[in-house]
Order: sequence, then C-alpha cells, then structure tokens
Amino acid sequence: MSDVLIVGGSPSESSRSAAMLRLVEQWVRESGLLTRVVSIRELPAEALVRGDADAPGIRESVNALATARGVVIGTPIYKAAYSGLLKIWLDLLPQYALAGKTVLPLATGGSIAHVLAIDYALRPVLSALGARHVVPGYFVLESLAQKQDDGSVVLAAEVDVPLRQIVAEFVGAVR
Repeated sequence: MSDVLIVGGSPSESSRSAAMLRLVEQWVRESGLLTRVVSIRELPAEALVRGDADAPGIRESVNALATARGVVIGTPIYKAAYSGLLKIWLDLLPQYALAGKTVLPLATGGSIAHVLAIDYALRPVLSALGARHVVPGYFVLESLAQKQDDGSVVLAAEVDVPLRQIVAEFVGAVR
C-alpha cells in the first residue's frame, strides 16, 4: 500500500514528463508520504489494447490505485490532448476508480498552446472517475525542463517554484 500512486502516461522512459514525474515523486517522498509508481508503458501492451482489465499487470496497477489516497498523473501533451497510452489505461479503470482520492494532473508539452489541455481534456475524465479533489494541475513547457545525461531533469526557476508549491498543496490535501 502507498499513500500516493505516481502514474506515468508517457510512452518514452526518457521523456521530460517521465523525468518530471521522478522529480515530483522525490518531493512527495521527502514530505514523508509513501509512493508507488506505475509506468503505463511497462504494462502488458496486448492487454491494454484489448482492454483486458483482468490481465496480471493491469489488475495490479488498478489495485495499486485502489489502495492509494492520492494520485499524481503525468503525461506529455500531443495535439492538445493527453497521451493515448494514458487514455487506454484510464478507460480500463472502474467507473469510480478515483472516488475519495486527491489527484494532481501534470503535463509537459512543446508549445504554450497546449497549456489548457489539462483543464479541457484530462480534468473532466478525472472528475468523471470520481476524484474527490483535483488540485490545480500544472503544465511545464518542455523548453523549461532540461533533461540531464543521467535521465533527471532540471527545471527553470519559473517552473520549479510554482510546481513545488502545487506539490506541497497536493501533499497537504492527501494528508
């Protein structure tokens, strides 16, 4: 069981959104909460595409969600929408899988034109899944998140400070 489930919706392990989620997970752990990570790209592809919620990897990810009090969902934004990989996983969840949970949606994208994707594309789905509280999400412009050789990310100060504040608000809501 974990306090917070970190869900990675990027199809690439080396993406900025995946690196940002690792950083956010570190901040959440430093606050004293227990975390668990589900990288959707590591779940059985055939089961995801078939919509087989009973497949072992899928069932385990749904069980991890069920026992968490809070959920951080990270995704790259493609064509003004969250990743198709995340969409497939969300579609496999039970109708009220997020009931009673606090959710923090995070996204990265190449253009500021995608900044509203969290509110217009992802937030309605999270609410429909019963999320108790969806804290303000945060969009990080890829040019403000510099990937390092070790796979980590360094955020520009104008992104780092507000993101830390949002994570702190999320942690407070989970507690």
